[in-house]
Amino acid sequence: MKERKITCIMCPKGCNISVTFAEDGSAADISGNSCPRGHEYAWNEVHHPVRTLTSTVRTASGRMVAVKSSVPVPKELLFDVMACINTVRPEEPVKFGDIVINNVCGTDADIVVTSE
Repeated sequence: MKERKITCIMCPKGCNISVTFAEDGSAADISGNSCPRGHEYAWNEVHHPVRTLTSTVRTASGRMVAVKSSVPVPKELLFDVMACINTVRPEEPVKFGDIVINNVCGTDADIVVTSE
């Protein structure tokens, strides 16, 4: 059986979780987590990994502003989301909390300004 080691990021403990896979590729056993959140994190990480994306956007005037996704996006779409982010040039004024892209790449995540 194949095994994968994952460090949980759900709390400061950083549990070392082991995921053992069955012959069909499904997760057969998850161990090493000290709470249910670790089990859920490991299951999600091997079946449908997601990441919060942080980046910058250049405004129409050339100023760079920090942005991030409002919710984590599927890991396999990170490059597609970045390509979309690189095409927008919001008009000034841009302020903290402004949404520069709604539902980016159909992920239900908005790209939100995180700086002034």
